[in-house]
Amino acid sequence: MKFFLIAGAVNALLSVAFGAFGAHLLEGRVADKYLDTWQTAVQYQMFHAVGLMVVGILMSSSLIGTLGSLSWAGYLMLAGIIIFSGSLYVLSLTGISILGAITPIGGVAFIAGWIMLIVAASKAL
Repeated sequence: MKFFLIAGAVNALLSVAFGAFGAHLLEGRVADKYLDTWQTAVQYQMFHAVGLMVVGILMSSSLIGTLGSLSWAGYLMLAGIIIFSGSLYVLSLTGISILGAITPIGGVAFIAGWIMLIVAASKAL
């Protein structure tokens, strides 16, 4: 529970910081398409930071509690943030287009994380 709450809060903080960095320091320094890519990474990081906090809250013993599928949901969302958003951040800064091939792996992790959250909720509620 504590891990996912902290991981979610840290990722929310980083998302805001990276959003500000992109808006104020990257504008005019990278191509507009990379600025859009950076913004996509920021948005998905924030969405899934909130998802991590939801997982942490649901792990409370008064709600769902520690359930394997709920833990999987959190770890998959965290992996998705690292792979999806991380690859887009690096792509935006370097222009190394091969990183675009890695990004969908993170997207699949996001989808799997939400599926595991559905599984946990359907088992517990």
